Amino acid sequence: METINIGYGHMALGFLLLIIPTYFLYRYRTGLVRDTLWAALRMTVQLFFIGFYLEYLFLWDSVWINLLWVLFMIVIASSTVLKRTKLPLKMLFMAVSVAFLVSLLIIDLYFLGLVVRPEKIFTARYFIPISGMILGNMLSANVIALNSFYGSLNRERQLYLYLLGNGASPGESLAPFMREALIKSFNPTIASMAVMGLIALPGTMTGQILGGSSPSVAIKYQILLMIAIFASSLISVLLTLWISRRKSFDRYGMMLF
Repeated sequence: METINIGYGHMALGFLLLIIPTYFLYRYRTGLVRDTLWAALRMTVQLFFIGFYLEYLFLWDSVWINLLWVLFMIVIASSTVLKRTKLPLKMLFMAVSVAFLVSLLIIDLYFLGLVVRPEKIFTARYFIPISGMILGNMLSANVIALNSFYGSLNRERQLYLYLLGNGASPGESLAPFMREALIKSFNPTIASMAVMGLIALPGTMTGQILGGSSPSVAIKYQILLMIAIFASSLISVLLTLWISRRKSFDRYGMMLF
């Protein structure tokens, strides 16, 4: 079954849906109207550019080009995480980038090498989209985790200093804040996984069905991708928090910013 192509005129009709959220954001003076319109414009331009570029990326299917593209995505994702969390870019950029790179390599090699098993692990048709989905979810989880971890530390600095002063190691003193960061990062994902298929059809599965795949094939991909995304997000959050701790605290356990 061939996918129905959407013309540019009908795309314009789809964009009219933005009037509804924009109106209420304006009415309640949220200050998010400009950000919403700018985000929609950026998304449109970026996705059209990526769609054009991916045509050539799939055609070339070079391992080195594919790896360079994923490294570029990691750089952008790391910068975005620190920008959204308002944490010092120079101090923590390497921590987030290394966490993303290591997590992505572990999950990509396992998922593509042992589960999907394409002829070439780094083939563009599998490696680029799957890496993109994993990175996007890691980005969201890390923003929530870092906001929670450093936000809680700033709010509860007295508790942290109290634990340090009573003989706890820096790691033991930071454990409650790590726990809170993990809970806040993964509660939404766990809740979403628990009701997936009952309340809504997930995006990957819907996209594959619209693209002509059978529902049974789409379901298998969706289940395994959700597990891969969950595992990679957890690994990346832990690595980010562990590595950033080394950059954010001195040897006495005091925060450097």
